[in-house]
Amino acid sequence: MLASLSIQNVVLIDRLNIDFRGGLCALTGETGAGKSILLDALGLALGARSESGLVRKGAEQAQVSAEFHVPKNHPSITILKNADLEGGQELILRRSVSADGRSRAFINDQPVSIGLLKQIGETLVEIHGQFETQGLLNPATHGELLDEYAGIDSKLAVLWVAWKAENEKFETLKIDAEKSRSEETYLRQAVEDLDALAPKASEESELSALRARLMNREQALEALGTAYDVLNSENDPVRKASSTLVRVAGKMAGAADQIIIALDRASAEMQEASALIQSLSADLQEGGHDLESIDDRLHELKSQARKHNCAVDDLAVMREKLAAKLNLIEHADEALEEQMRKVEKARKAYAAQAEKDSATRALAAVKLDKLVAKELPPLKLDKAKFVTKIETLPEKGWGPGGIDRVRFLVATNPGAEPGALNKIASGGEMARFMLALKVVMAEVGAAGTLIFDEADAGIGGAVADAVGERLARLAGKRQVLVVTHAPQVAARAGDHYIVAKAGTSDVKTNVIHIDQKQRREEIARMLSGANVTDEARRAADKLLETGT
Repeated sequence: MLASLSIQNVVLIDRLNIDFRGGLCALTGETGAGKSILLDALGLALGARSESGLVRKGAEQAQVSAEFHVPKNHPSITILKNADLEGGQELILRRSVSADGRSRAFINDQPVSIGLLKQIGETLVEIHGQFETQGLLNPATHGELLDEYAGIDSKLAVLWVAWKAENEKFETLKIDAEKSRSEETYLRQAVEDLDALAPKASEESELSALRARLMNREQALEALGTAYDVLNSENDPVRKASSTLVRVAGKMAGAADQIIIALDRASAEMQEASALIQSLSADLQEGGHDLESIDDRLHELKSQARKHNCAVDDLAVMREKLAAKLNLIEHADEALEEQMRKVEKARKAYAAQAEKDSATRALAAVKLDKLVAKELPPLKLDKAKFVTKIETLPEKGWGPGGIDRVRFLVATNPGAEPGALNKIASGGEMARFMLALKVVMAEVGAAGTLIFDEADAGIGGAVADAVGERLARLAGKRQVLVVTHAPQVAARAGDHYIVAKAGTSDVKTNVIHIDQKQRREEIARMLSGANVTDEARRAADKLLETGT
């Protein structure tokens, strides 16, 4: 619901603050007083196209702020959340336009794009008038509106997403399989080569270490031989020292025992070292390893690693990956058939729900057309016809909304072919068609505020009264603002504002909230013109009495 509107320096409006309540609010005033300026200003806050001509002469900047109160589950809250912006049950939409035409937009004092401002604005307000193409005049919204009226939930959209996801998996699998088939010869040869090579983890580092040892083998063998000879020579000082002390140990009362133990330990260590020298010498002397064979092995490993763009130690893993691709080729047809079964299952689930929704939609369309038809005669549209046209689309035209294209069409003359509302109806007829449809579909749509701009154009008397009655009925469900020249409509309002101009050299537009006494005078003026008569006042009293 629109709670307040603040306007600064917009055309004839200097500074204006208006508070609104729920229900039906009438805006009246003489032609040219500035009612359209008021709607233009609100349109700015809702994301309409801006023009430098809207800035009041002599001012640097025009600014409009509109405050709205929305329920907890309102779509605007979700839209802001998805845009990583803060939103709540109070929204303030603000727009500024500089004299050079530059425009800035804010929601709750957070800078936003004009596109996002417009997207939010469309969830808050619907404007129906002679020059508006929002809301119900946009054929793209007709299917969604009919579905809301029919009580069709969002289950179909979920099934659509699931079907498309399975189809994407199939296409990806198909591309992978085709790519693998084109590489089959290469893959088979690559696996065979790696199987023949039989690479092992850490093999490169082990071969490099062995190669380093072999390059210094002769020198190492000589050193090992010398070390062995030294450790095993007859002039072993450790053995001699131990033997000498053992001979006199009994005469030393145990004083030499620790020395003998230490010498024995040293002798054991020397024997172990001697054994290790023999083992290493034997390894180096074996004929199974030579520099040429090791270099050939390392060269082949590195060549395969370059071929597959991986490290030598990853060749074994690469072999498994290539083998897996080969396996995919061998079982590609089975995998594709299985995935196609999933695609068809998802398609059938979507199609079944879509057909069910289509049948529900068709029944709702018949009901809607009948109810709208009942609303037309009192609105002086008794010769007009309203038709909800549902066309079944070919499969390529299916979507998350279903298998139908929905359009609201009208014919204003008997026998004429129904066409798009904004192409067939005049401005006044268009607003009344919108009013009839909105009365029937009062529960549908997120916008909590509906604005009707001169829905009473070209009518009067009983027809204008019928318009007022329907607006009042609609205002029981939504906040309704109506710009009107019909006293029968104005008398139905719970709140009444007069839009008037004042001044001569510096003309300004002002909006005044009027009480019951002032309403009597304004409605009398609307009935009789500039010269308000007692008869007009009595007629105004009757209208106000009927309106309440």
